[in-house]
Amino acid sequence: MYRTIVTLKKGEGRTLKAGGMWVYDNEIASVTGEFENGDVVEVHDFDGYCMGCGYINTKSKITVRMLSRKKGTVIDQAFIEGRVRDAWEYRRQTIDTSSCRLLFGEADFLPGIVVDKFGDVLVVESLALGIDRWKGTIVEALKKVLAEDGIFVRGVYERSDAKVRLREGMERTKGFLGEPFDTKVEILENGVRYIVDVEDGQKTGFFLDQKNNRAAVGRLCRGKRVLDCFTHTGSFALNAGAAGAESVLGVDASELAVEQARENARLNGLEERVRFECADVFELLPGLEQQGEQFDVVILDPPAFAKSRNSVKNAVKGYREINLRGMKLVRNGGFLATCSCSHFMEPELFAKTIREAAAGAHKRLRQVEFRTQGPDHPILWAADQSYYLKFYIFQVLTER
Repeated sequence: MYRTIVTLKKGEGRTLKAGGMWVYDNEIASVTGEFENGDVVEVHDFDGYCMGCGYINTKSKITVRMLSRKKGTVIDQAFIEGRVRDAWEYRRQTIDTSSCRLLFGEADFLPGIVVDKFGDVLVVESLALGIDRWKGTIVEALKKVLAEDGIFVRGVYERSDAKVRLREGMERTKGFLGEPFDTKVEILENGVRYIVDVEDGQKTGFFLDQKNNRAAVGRLCRGKRVLDCFTHTGSFALNAGAAGAESVLGVDASELAVEQARENARLNGLEERVRFECADVFELLPGLEQQGEQFDVVILDPPAFAKSRNSVKNAVKGYREINLRGMKLVRNGGFLATCSCSHFMEPELFAKTIREAAAGAHKRLRQVEFRTQGPDHPILWAADQSYYLKFYIFQVLTER
């Protein structure tokens, strides 16, 4: 059906055959037919069996990102709208949609695009050339589908400014998709109000993936003394304060993030019990330990230390160090919440860093919960790239 055929080498495509969405450059035997990067192509196994279609970009190591596994599928406006409808219907059934991730790339079978909803504002992040061609169609489909449920989009902002676009041969870009609007957006999550800066905040402006995890930790914080490390704009800290924590200290190295966190504390009337400090967490924690500080709950939500496979070794050291320092500040019987946010950090390896940190801190850990990203960031089994968040809550016990 398509003019260009990508044929796999014999024995390759194992992840694709198991349900994955990517074809790497070293798995390809040949590409026949004329094409431009971004075009839709058919993918065949070495014996000519059609494995579906996707868009091609020879500038990327991920040469083909699959759109459909069904032979003869036509990729057009109707196809895109169908994918959008499926994604919205799934979220209606699984999560509070007042603010949520509407599209999560591969896990919603639209690889390379992320769309977050903050109230009546959408933020779009396009990360691959092929899907960038469909960006406008996707946005219009989202507006149409949401309007059918009485949700009208006030504005759309693009945050396609990630470095990964450079590897796709694309420029980094950000700006309004349509009419300008106030990019400071107020949202409500778990009963906590936030001002989200969709223009200058990290990623798309706010980390929606930890919504349920913030609520889970908050339930442990009533009457407690809480330390929230890498607080960003204060989400875990404010959930702890709203749950009735006695006092909360949130720490982040970004002065901009700390100022936004303070603004969010004032917005919720929590500025007396929830305070924020701009500091390097790796430098602050040893100082708190030397001062003999102890907390009932310590939360560690660091940035992704493992941003590539080559960085995993250093990431292991970072996670081990930060967890060891954090555990030492938890009083006997208190709680530690810790996480890794990278699909390159395998669950077993992350767990190993925690065990080694516990041994170094002379602590014993009782697992309370293991959690992952919220259901609006669904995990597509066999597509490892959609599973990235490993989140543990432990009770920390002093060795006797």
